Amino acid sequence: MPKGEGKLVAQNKKANHDYFIEETYEAGIVLQGTEIKAIRAGRVNLKESYARIINGEVFLLGMHISPYEQGNRYNHDPLRTRKLLLHRKQINKLIGETKEVGYALVPLKIYFKNGYAKVLIGLGKGKKNYDKRETLKRKEANRSIERALRERQKM
Repeated sequence: MPKGEGKLVAQNKKANHDYFIEETYEAGIVLQGTEIKAIRAGRVNLKESYARIINGEVFLLGMHISPYEQGNRYNHDPLRTRKLLLHRKQINKLIGETKEVGYALVPLKIYFKNGYAKVLIGLGKGKKNYDKRETLKRKEANRSIERALRERQKM
C-alpha cells in the first residue's frame, strides 16, 4: 500500500495552501490511553500542528485530539506533544533538510493502515503571498475549464 493510503481520519488542507510540499514521510504515532479511540471516532484536528526534531527524535506539536467521551479520569491531555516513529536514516535526512531556511515539517493527514494510526508528514517550503494567489488563480482557471467542458458535453 503506498504512502498516504488507508482509512483517512483527518487532513490538513491548509498545509498545501501555505507550503510547497517537496517530500512526504509516513510515521507512526506514540499514543496514550484513550487517544486511539478518539482518533477512530474522528475527533482530531491538524490545523495548527507542526513537527519538530528535538534531540534526534521527531515530535508532533499542536495536534488536538479531543478527550474520549466514554473515557474515565485517565483521559489524555488534548494538546500534548506526541512522538513520531521514523527510521534513523529518515530522521538524519530530515535534520539536514530542515536546517535550511524556509523549510518546515508539516503533518498532512492522519489515517489508519493495517490497524495502526499513521501520520503523513511533509517537508514543506513556505509560500509567499504571491505564490498563494497564483495557486488560487490556477485552481479557479481549472474549475472554469471543467465547467465549460461539462456544459459542452450536455449539448
